[in-house]
Amino acid sequence: MTEIRHIVFDIGKVLIHYDPNLPFSRIIPDADERADFFQRVCTHDWNIEQDRGRSWADAEALLIEQFPEKEAHIRAFRTYWAEMVPHAYDDSVAIMTGLIDAGRDVTMLTNFAADTFTEARKMYPFLNLPRGVTVSGEVGLIKPDVAIYERHVADFGLSPEHSVFIDDSLPNVEGARAAGWQAVHFTGAEKLKADLQGLGVSF
Repeated sequence: MTEIRHIVFDIGKVLIHYDPNLPFSRIIPDADERADFFQRVCTHDWNIEQDRGRSWADAEALLIEQFPEKEAHIRAFRTYWAEMVPHAYDDSVAIMTGLIDAGRDVTMLTNFAADTFTEARKMYPFLNLPRGVTVSGEVGLIKPDVAIYERHVADFGLSPEHSVFIDDSLPNVEGARAAGWQAVHFTGAEKLKADLQGLGVSF
């Protein structure tokens, strides 16, 4: 078994909850209208470009030009972003902090817009505990592009074969493996604990 020396956490849906429906269930109460808004207007593909580094001003302008009648709803996506991340997953956070307390090398690698990540760090101070973080919006790369894993390795001096990545997204897990890392698919804290123990990581 290859020794694990570096443990790398994703953030959204691993350490903190994320759901755009939370504020929008109030902003657009009709479920069908809300689903249509996310499918046609503020789509996943649109949002991921902010994770790649596009500014919110540019993102909003692009959609408002296409959907001027939806301007208030488009602007609400950033305005009420904090409501989309209402709580941490305490059991997962406990695993991360336990690893840090045990002297393990812990970093984070996340698809996150730069400014909302700054906000998240204020909301959730435990995001400041790991040795460091690669934020997609700051480096202009996003998972599962192998380049972002290679950037993380270079910036933090990791050995890929001795690194394990934890992410709720299977494509992102596969991206880490393509970069030569070990990786586990996060589905819950108990399974994560068992997966880490199976890799010889005790804490």
